[in-house]
Amino acid sequence: MTVANLTSDEKTRSRGRPREFDMDVALDAVLQVFSERGYHATSISDLTEAMGLTSGSIYKAFKDKRGVFLAAFARYRQLGRRRLEAMIASAETGREKVFQMVMYYTDRSYGDDGRKGCLVVGGANDFSLLDEESAAHVAAAFAADEKLMADLIRIGQADGSIPQTVEADAAALTFLCFTKGLRVIGKTGRSRQEMVAAAEAAMKLVT
Repeated sequence: MTVANLTSDEKTRSRGRPREFDMDVALDAVLQVFSERGYHATSISDLTEAMGLTSGSIYKAFKDKRGVFLAAFARYRQLGRRRLEAMIASAETGREKVFQMVMYYTDRSYGDDGRKGCLVVGGANDFSLLDEESAAHVAAAFAADEKLMADLIRIGQADGSIPQTVEADAAALTFLCFTKGLRVIGKTGRSRQEMVAAAEAAMKLVT
C-alpha cells in the first residue's frame, strides 16, 4: 500500500507518531535495570529492551536517559512507600513499627532482591557529585526515611515501648545508615539469617 492510499490515522503513524504505552508498566520494567547496573552503566538500548519501546518513543516521553531515571525513581519511591506504610500500619506499638521498618529493608537485602540493589542507594552513588537536581531527589528520599523513623521512635516513647533515654534523631540517623548499608551489602549475596540477625542487633538502639 502506498502512502497516498493510507487512511489519515495510518498517515499519522507513518510520520513517526510514538506508540502508546502504559507509563507505570514501562517504568516498572526499567527499575530493575537501573538498580542492578546503576545509572551510568545503563544505556538507552538497555532501556528500549526493558521497556519494549523505540528510542524515539523514549526521547519523546522522557527527553533523555536522565528523564527516564528521574521518572523511575519517583515510581520506585511511590511503590516502596506504599509497601512500607502497610507494614508499619500492621504493628501496634512504636517499637514494633520501628522493627517493621527495619525489616522492610532487611527483607530486600538478601536473595534476588538483595542482588538487584536499591535505586535510592545507587542514585546516591551516581549523582552525589554529578547532578544537583537528581542528588536533591536522593537526599529528599533519605530525609523522608530518617524523619519517618524518628517519628516512629517518638511514638514508641509515647506508648512506653521505647525508653525516653533514646535520642530519637540520633537513633533515626543511625537506622538510616544501617538500612541503606544493608542494601549495599545485600548485593554481595549475604543470607537471610545473617541479615535478620543484623536487624535484631540494630534494634538494641531502641532498648
